[in-house]
Amino acid sequence: MKKVTLKNGMKVIIGGVAISLSGLTFATETWDMPLAYSATNYHSVIAKEFAEQISEAQGEIEIVTHASGSLFKGGEIYGAVRKGLTPIGERLVSALSNESPVYSIDAIPFLATTFPASWDLYQASKPAMEDVLKKHRLKLLYSVPWPPQGLYANKPINSIADMKGLKFRAYNPATSTIAELMGAIPTKIEAAEVSQAFATGVAESMLSSGSTGYDQKLWEHVDYWYDVKAWLPKNMVFVNERAWKGLSPETQQIVLKASADAEKKGWAKAEELSNWYKTELSKNGMKVEYAGAKLTEELQGIGLKMTMDWLESSGSDGQKIIDTFKAK
Repeated sequence: MKKVTLKNGMKVIIGGVAISLSGLTFATETWDMPLAYSATNYHSVIAKEFAEQISEAQGEIEIVTHASGSLFKGGEIYGAVRKGLTPIGERLVSALSNESPVYSIDAIPFLATTFPASWDLYQASKPAMEDVLKKHRLKLLYSVPWPPQGLYANKPINSIADMKGLKFRAYNPATSTIAELMGAIPTKIEAAEVSQAFATGVAESMLSSGSTGYDQKLWEHVDYWYDVKAWLPKNMVFVNERAWKGLSPETQQIVLKASADAEKKGWAKAEELSNWYKTELSKNGMKVEYAGAKLTEELQGIGLKMTMDWLESSGSDGQKIIDTFKAK
């Protein structure tokens, strides 16, 4: 049901009797918004503020966020929105690499390693992302990055050889590929399960941001975090196209304004927190270090190979994105 306030004096004829609908209201439609990350993570905080901004600005819909995979688990959110099981949701872009090569550009190591470069890559790839979403009957609302990815490990890592045989937390096809190229053993683990995985030995290493380590208190289970700045993955918030088209033009504009605000805040917050997370990891006992020259060179080699492989799989569309990105 949607809440619609009709203009004063408006009437309808039912059974020959004129009935005034002045001031009559209908219940607001609730939009449940599943999130994969904890309620205190800045992605979830910004999503909640986004939802509240929209809910307070009109009476057509009320958006309610559900953090920590409590409504749908991370791996279920894209499909749930696509099928109309819920109208709106958030998902890590690169976790959707099996849906389209366009989504996997977000996790190519050492292609874009700074916030300005990541923004340029986002702008270069955004039209292609929107095309894929449209084919899946979805619409992009906004996207927010994570801080640069670092290497977590339960032992010192000086070269790729030190990764051999380690159980490596993978959350998308790209991180599975990286694990295999390093000789590690990829294990699929969603964000909400990371702490338990390291505590029980299911995972011994991973590439992830300082944010993940802080949220999951990984200093209790992991000794090392290497600031390799592998890439800056992004989350995206998207809406079911049918639900979107069901909104009035006025409400659509309110949603687009809130989306632009959320994206701007999210990029600024990610950059602000980047060094703060590293400080917190160190403060709580984790050894925070920069990767040595050998490890860096080897990881960059993996990045180059994965870029070439991505270009082969994505064809001319992928080459266009890379050319646009490099021209910025």
